[in-house]
Amino acid sequence: MLASRSPRRSALLQDAGYDIEVSPADVEEHQRSDESPRAYVSRLAGDKVVAVAQRYPEQIVIGADTVVVLDDVVFGKPLDRAEAVGMLTKLSGRTHTVLTGVVVMRASTVFKGVESTEVTFVELTSARIDWYVSRGESDDKAGAYAAQGVGSRLIERIDGSYTNIVGLPMVMVDRFVQKVERNL
Repeated sequence: MLASRSPRRSALLQDAGYDIEVSPADVEEHQRSDESPRAYVSRLAGDKVVAVAQRYPEQIVIGADTVVVLDDVVFGKPLDRAEAVGMLTKLSGRTHTVLTGVVVMRASTVFKGVESTEVTFVELTSARIDWYVSRGESDDKAGAYAAQGVGSRLIERIDGSYTNIVGLPMVMVDRFVQKVERNL
């Protein structure tokens, strides 16, 4: 059971051979003032899993939350296109971190972790940013870009898990699912 509305997470799991159902969790997604980016994604992934696991106590539930972090500032999903332009302007020519908190749970068995990937953007002109944002791909994406789409043209280098940037670090997820299955 996937505790997420993300079509990218669903596709990653299905492409990896998982037979999944989707049951989105409705949780408040606001970073607390005293919360580090790593603690934030970990907490949200846990909140999502707990919310869904209550409805499906016998199922393996996978929860995740992904953010982009630059200079210790979290870039979530942009509220509008103007905010997307602002995010991409700040990311231009710089290296940022993509963090994904992952929790896999069944009954009282829980495994959790945070995957970190470094992404370096090319230098972007304002015209290039406007072009990209006008395509709509930045909507509903942490950091206002999609590495698996046209946004791949913005990325110069990736150090770490590619699937983490898409929204679900599959090696970590698979490791946790295997551990949960061994505890059945």
